Amino acid sequence: MVERYLAKVQVDGSNPLARSNLSSVVQRTPVDDALSWDGNWAWALPLIVVTLIVHVVGLGVINTQLLRATGRIRAARNFFLIYVVVMAFAALLVAVLHAFEATLWAAAYRSLGALPDGRTALPYSLSAITTYGHTDLYLAPHWRLMGAFEALNGVLLFGLTTAFLYGHLQRVLPLERHVCPPLHSPDAVDPRL
Repeated sequence: MVERYLAKVQVDGSNPLARSNLSSVVQRTPVDDALSWDGNWAWALPLIVVTLIVHVVGLGVINTQLLRATGRIRAARNFFLIYVVVMAFAALLVAVLHAFEATLWAAAYRSLGALPDGRTALPYSLSAITTYGHTDLYLAPHWRLMGAFEALNGVLLFGLTTAFLYGHLQRVLPLERHVCPPLHSPDAVDPRL
């Protein structure tokens, strides 16, 4: 913006009007730069909310199926092996859920013109949501803050996924229950001792 102004106005140091106009342009540039990030907030925050809702609903569906499957196999002789397969399938479903959420971000980038096509939007989105970051794809300059918001969204989504999978492991895996009493029973030994 300043370069365009300088090209239109000859600043020779003796024209006070030209100097005052130049200073006002220079003073407005940081504000203009800050305002150019508004679109990032306007699109990123709703996308974060939508993907979190999709994720929680998806985890709820996976949870229902996982509890059903675990209940059916609990009495099986080779429970541990079957449970590992069930958990692997649950992890695969969660990975598909994450890919779907990255696709929502990629569609937003594509529709906003932040990236030229779907072939670049999806790899960029997967890189951003996983915070991988090692890609030669870049958003248009005024959309780059949105990429940071997607990384923040990815941290939230992966945190929910980690808590979900860990919760299932904690609920089911203590196979020592058959041998050791539960931790909340009076006969349990405090592991901190």
